[in-house]
Amino acid sequence: MLFRRRKPADILERMRTMLWPRRSFWRSAQYFTKRVLRLTATPHAIAAGVAAGVFASFLPFIGFHFLLAAAVAWLLAGNLIASALGTAIGNPITFPLIWASSYKLGCAILGSSATHGNAPIQLGKLWERLEFNQLWEPLLKPMTVGGIPIGLAFAITFYVVTRWAVAGFRRQRQNRLLEKARRRAEAQAQTLATDSI
Repeated sequence: MLFRRRKPADILERMRTMLWPRRSFWRSAQYFTKRVLRLTATPHAIAAGVAAGVFASFLPFIGFHFLLAAAVAWLLAGNLIASALGTAIGNPITFPLIWASSYKLGCAILGSSATHGNAPIQLGKLWERLEFNQLWEPLLKPMTVGGIPIGLAFAITFYVVTRWAVAGFRRQRQNRLLEKARRRAEAQAQTLATDSI
């Protein structure tokens, strides 16, 4: 391979880079931004895809975010790749904030208390036995109800920002290409003028 490491990374190094990128989160954010801006689709399709991915990240159905984002992007005539990139808003750093805020808002909307009496939710036992119906009422239902309005607010914001950024990026790129073509035409005209003399 062309860019292979000389010394292969051991298991601890791989675990560290999974949790904390080698070259900072800012560089990873720039990478995702450039990937979105360079997609070949209309600005609406790219922005709708990103918005669908952001919205899906606010729902508590981990493992299904890509599928939910793809379905919402398809309904909005959005780009499927942009929807997958939009789900990056939900990551190990943001998930605790997303889950806590959606749970609290869902409990407020449903009018239920966050503690459900004195009995704590035994998540380990519920996941062990895969009792979805017992997990739905105390946890997933409030998170879903609370995640929808928060997800919609963030999705609309990301749609507007992404559409504006993609349109501006394409305008700048077109201006750069026109300027380059103009300089090339002037250079050719000068070489023709000097050759004719």
